[in-house]
Amino acid sequence: MSDFDVIIVGGGIAGASLGAEISGSRRTLIVEAEEFCGFHSTGRSAAFWLESYGGPKVALLSSASRPFLESPPADFADRGFLRTRGDLHLSREGWPELPPGIECRRVERPELERMLPGVRPNWRCALFEPACADIDVAALHSAYLSRFRKCGGEVATAMRLTSASHRDGRWVAELNDGSVLSAAVIVNAAGAWADDVAKACGVQPLGIEPMRRTMVQLRVGRSGLRDLPLVDDAAGNFYFKGESDSSIWLSPHDEIPSDPCDAAPEEIDIAIAIDRFEHVVDWPVERVERSWAGLRSFAPDRLPVYGFDRQRPGFFWCAGQGGFGIQTAPAAARLAAAVLLDEQPDAIVAHIDPAIFSPARFS
Repeated sequence: MSDFDVIIVGGGIAGASLGAEISGSRRTLIVEAEEFCGFHSTGRSAAFWLESYGGPKVALLSSASRPFLESPPADFADRGFLRTRGDLHLSREGWPELPPGIECRRVERPELERMLPGVRPNWRCALFEPACADIDVAALHSAYLSRFRKCGGEVATAMRLTSASHRDGRWVAELNDGSVLSAAVIVNAAGAWADDVAKACGVQPLGIEPMRRTMVQLRVGRSGLRDLPLVDDAAGNFYFKGESDSSIWLSPHDEIPSDPCDAAPEEIDIAIAIDRFEHVVDWPVERVERSWAGLRSFAPDRLPVYGFDRQRPGFFWCAGQGGFGIQTAPAAARLAAAVLLDEQPDAIVAHIDPAIFSPARFS
């Protein structure tokens, strides 16, 4: 039997970032069911940092993460992970509302036509959120895994936790290859599989629900799109951004309940995305270059869950990050690490009450 202080189930951005924060002081293992970490949601994200996304409580984590994403420590990465592009929140009537404190300005129709050439006449105005930025997800995830390993963390890929029981203050966990591990703490960072992992450990699920999100890359009859702002509907029916000079990434902003799986796009959802796009701008759609889907997982109140389970000692939730897990990863990992290690929180999250995200709120 191999002994660890902490076993983290899931090697996506949630597990990798938390692992990087604790592996220097705890012997830690990441158990990842796929051949490589980040295969599912993390590896399929069209991630952007958007402070207004997720509501005011999530914005606390997003805002606290921005300085790290922009200028990470030199021993973590040699460059930042953000590329600022701004965001246009479109509206057919009335001004969109953002959480208090978010920097933005109103854009009237004449300026909107300059910022988004070809916008249809029924889109009357927008709010421009200038700080919105693309995130280099692959580089960020890789940097966290690299830090995790440098600090002594171990990664076991193509390994799935099948069961675990709590005995004499420690967990005894069995993997799909028959190997047996022990640890003081199991961290549930399994994304869409979070409730399944809880059940395998004899822990009451929280109702973490996976939702399928569709993405489409379109070639369109318009050039100069690479630096286009992120464009979204204030009513939540689409978003798109420039990918190359004449292609965009588009989503119908769908959230379709799904079993945990290797998600794939459905033709009807691709068609809906294109139809919504064609009602926004007059750019001719030339072809679908590729499409994909990922699962976003939400707790019942749509806030992430960080903390120890109330009823089962040593079981730590790190789940329910929805669509904002990457943009909040630096702050969320430090907040979760402070709770897990029972230490004072890092300065960047000292102002955030961890009780906001505790699983105890569901008791």
